[in-house]
Amino acid sequence: MSIVISDLSYRYPNRDFLFEHLNFAVTKQSKVAIVGNNGAGKSTLLRLMAGELQPAGGSVASASRPYYVPQHTGALSRSVAEILNVKGKLTALNAIAGGSISPSDYNALADDWTVEARCREALAHWRLSHVALDAPADSLSGGEKTKLFLAGLLVHAPGVALLDEPTNHLDETSRQLLYRYIRQSTATIVVVSHDVTLLNQLHATCELSEHGVRTYGGNFSFYQAQKEIEDRALSDSIHAEEKAIRLARLKAQEVKQRQEKRLARGEKKKTEVVRALRKKLANSAENTAAGLKEKHEEIIGSHREKLSELRRQQGALKDLKIDFDNASIHPGKLLVEARQVNVAYQPGRLLWKRPLDFALYSHDRIHLAGDNGAGKTTLVKLLTGELRPSCGAVKRADFHWIYLDQSYTQTDAPYSVEELAATYNHQRLETHEVRLRLNRFLFPPDTWGKPCRALSGGEKMRLYLCCLMISNQTPDLIILDEPANNLDLSSLHILTQTLKGYKGSLLVISHDRYFVEKIGVNGRMELE
Repeated sequence: MSIVISDLSYRYPNRDFLFEHLNFAVTKQSKVAIVGNNGAGKSTLLRLMAGELQPAGGSVASASRPYYVPQHTGALSRSVAEILNVKGKLTALNAIAGGSISPSDYNALADDWTVEARCREALAHWRLSHVALDAPADSLSGGEKTKLFLAGLLVHAPGVALLDEPTNHLDETSRQLLYRYIRQSTATIVVVSHDVTLLNQLHATCELSEHGVRTYGGNFSFYQAQKEIEDRALSDSIHAEEKAIRLARLKAQEVKQRQEKRLARGEKKKTEVVRALRKKLANSAENTAAGLKEKHEEIIGSHREKLSELRRQQGALKDLKIDFDNASIHPGKLLVEARQVNVAYQPGRLLWKRPLDFALYSHDRIHLAGDNGAGKTTLVKLLTGELRPSCGAVKRADFHWIYLDQSYTQTDAPYSVEELAATYNHQRLETHEVRLRLNRFLFPPDTWGKPCRALSGGEKMRLYLCCLMISNQTPDLIILDEPANNLDLSSLHILTQTLKGYKGSLLVISHDRYFVEKIGVNGRMELE
């Protein structure tokens, strides 16, 4: 085995356990995905495997020291060489090249004479040739920071690699490089990701839930097929329990009616029966009725408990279905047109080599593609009027549009869940009606006071869609800028199904090919 998890438990400081008594193993050279809903503990589990966190109980054993690529690079107050964990060796190499004969320099280098060359080759492979090894890592963009950590895979060639959402912020070219690395690598690889294309490169899928870890012996498509079979079986079990409850209630009613008839017949014959015998018969009938009632209540209660547990296993997210009304503008109307536009962020330096021509009509569903830095977000700002072109012209019709980015910044407000919903209550719905809609979008009463900024990516997405429903303003155009980056797979499914059923215009910036395909685009524009 390459990684062995034994009786692993973790709890946040001063909080309940996130998970307890996890047991599973990853075989040598296998490539495994860890999936599960937001809050299940996927990233925490990966950090425990990397040795960045200490467990509350149990252990993690690895055949070699894992190389860890974090999801959130955040502020990196270190140099590129420090992030690659080679600064000591580079310092020693430079000292030796300058004439040092100090044993400490030779010990630090550890005969790794090619370390600098490997670093430069790795940076070039990830299209970071322009990045100096002594440069501050914080000078890099989000995508470049991710690629810097990925470059470490080539520098160190680890036996075990742990990757947490490694395709976030990566453009299509970089994603293809990562997919190729995973296919060709002989390392043991464990991945947490919502990128279905990436997940389908892996050999096995481990589902982390409140029940523990369950392993499926195939890639994500295989896992999905198995889950569909399980979900159908679960639904059949739920229907069977619901039917059993109905039959038990019917049986109890029939028995009750028969008892009442027997008692009624007994009343007619009471003049024929001596008083003592009549009392005995009445007590017997009452005892029989009470016993039968208790027995049937026990049966019904047992079925209810089973039904409750089955519904809990089924999960609420699977039942959430969001349907927008159709957009108000008829198909084929010209919404926005850009002719020979370009932007100069610096005098004399235009963003695009050639001016752009672009037209968007109502009910178009366009995928806006291009590598990082190609100007996709800039074009969106031109189309929405947020930015004026340096040359050319943009013509816009009167239409209602909304913008969804990967952070769902519309929910980044100093409000609670219920307070934000109230700001969208343009219809002046009664408070209980707003709360009913929050419940429908899986925000029960104990979440209404939760700060919006404390929500997960999936919760922010659901809350914003709920707010749109409360406002009753279906947009004519939805603009999406990498909206899938911070969603778990269940939340991604909800967003995908919502957009798939939306009858309006879409302009989508995304490097996630699976997501773009599933929402049903009918056009593509690629920026260079």
